[in-house]
Amino acid sequence: MKKKICIVAGEPESINTEIIAKSWKKLSNNLKKKIFVIGNFNLINDQFNGIGIKIKTNKINSISDKFDSKKINIFNINLNYKKPFKINIKKKSKYISKCLNLAHNLCIEKKLIGFINCSIDKNIFKNYDGVTEFLAKKNKLNNTQNMLIYGKEFSVVPITTHQNLKNALKKVNKQLLMKKIFSLSADYKKLFRNKPKIAVLGLNPHNSEFRNSSEETKIIKPCVNSLIKKKVKIYGPFSSDQMFLNKMYKKFDVIVGMYHDQVLTPLKIISGFNAINITLGLKYIRVSPDHGTAKNLIKKNLSNYKSLLNAIFFLNSKI
Repeated sequence: MKKKICIVAGEPESINTEIIAKSWKKLSNNLKKKIFVIGNFNLINDQFNGIGIKIKTNKINSISDKFDSKKINIFNINLNYKKPFKINIKKKSKYISKCLNLAHNLCIEKKLIGFINCSIDKNIFKNYDGVTEFLAKKNKLNNTQNMLIYGKEFSVVPITTHQNLKNALKKVNKQLLMKKIFSLSADYKKLFRNKPKIAVLGLNPHNSEFRNSSEETKIIKPCVNSLIKKKVKIYGPFSSDQMFLNKMYKKFDVIVGMYHDQVLTPLKIISGFNAINITLGLKYIRVSPDHGTAKNLIKKNLSNYKSLLNAIFFLNSKI
């Protein structure tokens, strides 16, 4: 069973079914045999029909059920709905939570090595910033998880994730930096089997010229020095423009930024749809496409499936 590749269908009001279908068509027959989707069987079929995609599906109610290698196997999760692309937030929240909980439990039971989840509207979570934090809580982690956006040229990790900037900046402190980066180094090595070379960015423009009152001098540089003593391969802090304008990022495995857009924006400009989102620190591998729900693209057949395809290839390489 560990050889199976699980994809959580994710947000119903999205491009998810489109990119699942487009990715499926690009896979070898050997890979198609491994894949199953967690979601509502009727909903996914209605959405396929709604966007004019003809793909045969097979309903399963257990990971032990017989898989049809010529169809997309769908582990059915119950959901009542009227319109396949319009579902109220309460029903949607309950449905998505069931899907994620099932994938999590299958991994905890050692039936899967990990899973992929397609994008999810973060409004369904009341107490979490996103899937990373939701799964971290289920894995009983205390800020030791990291959102690694993994690309072929380089990867990035934001210390704070999907938070408003004014709130994110308040959370940047020595304790959080030490915990996050030390865990990043250990978990990256566990997954990729090599100790990462990490670059840390400053918080302010030009690192505030390293004034004594700056976060770079008071918080970030002391953390870098302490982590070096703990045998972490870490350098910095560097200014953001220095790192990305001069292509210095090519010298490192991971660039750590203080907030989401500081590192996600340059990575997406450079890597496009080739990057994937990996949660480090969990008891299993969790991967997702590195993009959102793209509600503006529903039924337009314009969505880019490359990130999901790369997520499938990545998880398959770890099986």
